[in-house]
Amino acid sequence: MIICLLSACTATKKITKGWETSLTTPFENNKNYSATYDEMVDFYQRLDKYFDEFEFKVSGITDVGRALYTGVISLDGDFDANSIRQKEKCIIFINNAIHPGEPTGVDATMMLVRDILTKEDYKALLKNTVFVFIPMYNVGGALNRGSFSRANQNGPAAYGFRGNIRNFDLNRDFIKCDTKNAQSFNQIYTTWRPHIFIDNHTSNGADYQYIMTLIATQHNKLSPILSGYLSNKMLPRLYGDMAKTKYEMTPYVYARTTPDGGISGFLDLPRYSSGYAALFNALSFMPEAHMLKPYEDRVYGTYTFMKSMLEFVSEDYKIIIDNKKEADKVTQTQANFDVNWEINIDTANQKMVTFKGYEAKYKPSEVSGKDR
Repeated sequence: MIICLLSACTATKKITKGWETSLTTPFENNKNYSATYDEMVDFYQRLDKYFDEFEFKVSGITDVGRALYTGVISLDGDFDANSIRQKEKCIIFINNAIHPGEPTGVDATMMLVRDILTKEDYKALLKNTVFVFIPMYNVGGALNRGSFSRANQNGPAAYGFRGNIRNFDLNRDFIKCDTKNAQSFNQIYTTWRPHIFIDNHTSNGADYQYIMTLIATQHNKLSPILSGYLSNKMLPRLYGDMAKTKYEMTPYVYARTTPDGGISGFLDLPRYSSGYAALFNALSFMPEAHMLKPYEDRVYGTYTFMKSMLEFVSEDYKIIIDNKKEADKVTQTQANFDVNWEINIDTANQKMVTFKGYEAKYKPSEVSGKDR
């Protein structure tokens, strides 16, 4: 029998002796290791057992037949989405492992959730915010672990496969909903209707100095009140905050030829997570950690970006909430919607950015003989 004082038991669940060491993540034990699906579930179930501010539950099914989980941190213990919106709380939604070969978000979120629940300065960031996340979205791909499906990626030692159990790329399925994963995601997303959405990824391709790059919501798809806020306040602050850390960030490297010739914007159609979120007037972000950097750096860079977002939202939550309300109101009365988009290279509106790359050049591929 466990006997405890009432005042000590009503705020948080009874924590058993040794809980601190039981909440060390697999990644922290081995910096070149990413948690498996079962390790992830076990970790969050322990958090759910220890903390009343945290809920971890099955929220859908996937094509592989395993559960799709969601986790929620709500400091007052309210886990009802409608009730939370009525309380004027800002909702941040994190999605991880849509491409399980890019698992940085899985390990970074495990550490961040634990730190929010156990560190008072972190917890203070959620006074007016609720943190919702899918810890591992592409479960089928995550279960299909190996070490050779991401050529040249610098760790972890083993990781999942890009496609799901039916070889669907889930980051092309948000509108079609050909998969059970996407059908479940739609239900989860529309239940929460977040103000901010983050989908954690890892990049492919060119080499450069940055550990972190970022795709933000395509601003000209957003309501003017959202696009102005994103471009003029939110992004400058996020880039500035990351520059103060060892994980300085640059816009996603989508070069026309080489970065010397310019970096183009990314057309985030609704088939992608960021474009899907924009349909709901959410400010969405796709951090892309650089695959050629050590896995440890990529995980901590992703962690740092999410924490920077929490810090920003803790200050500006009221403006973010009000901006989305105004954008939703406009959408409800809007008569016409643009559905066809193309990238327009507007030379009159280009801007200069400092890009810390390397000397840019092409060289013949040893495989094909063509330029790479």
